Amino acid sequence: MEYDDRERLKRVGRKLAYQGSVMKIYRDDMRMPDGEVVQWDYFHHNGGAAVIPVLEDGRILMVRQYRNALDRYTLEIPAGAFDYEGEPGVSCASRELEEETGYRSDNFTFLLHMNSMPAFTNEKVSIYVAENLKKTEQHLDEQEFLNVEVHELGELINRIYEGVLTDSKTVCGLLAYQLQLSRERD
Repeated sequence: MEYDDRERLKRVGRKLAYQGSVMKIYRDDMRMPDGEVVQWDYFHHNGGAAVIPVLEDGRILMVRQYRNALDRYTLEIPAGAFDYEGEPGVSCASRELEEETGYRSDNFTFLLHMNSMPAFTNEKVSIYVAENLKKTEQHLDEQEFLNVEVHELGELINRIYEGVLTDSKTVCGLLAYQLQLSRERD
């Protein structure tokens, strides 16, 4: 059961503080239950999709890329932002799969939705599993530099528990996929 008591906590104002290429940052005025008005930051993001590309032998395609916010390279499932508000998640997942890995699929299965950081952003990521992969060509964006790697699911799960894989969509997606596989076996 969800808790909803908007009458006690209410947004009473919103001002655009910054608009970037991927998100808008707002300064919200929030009235607290005691009547005090405080400021909260809100990052608006149109959302996106991610995909777990599964090769015929069960191994998974991953992308390694530099992430400025962490100042390091990360290993992630392929993903990207919607090109437009309302874009179907599977369309975005399909496009990102080919752009980032150079593979295409005609077999996408929805896995889950996840909100990356609900404390300050509305970003919602739809995660899919892609099978029946066919090799094509990468179509990286102009400022996108990444390497494609192939990994066993068990190895990736171990890296999650070792604290090596920390990207939220990757962690959620891989753990959900592992659970889905174990349910299919039962």
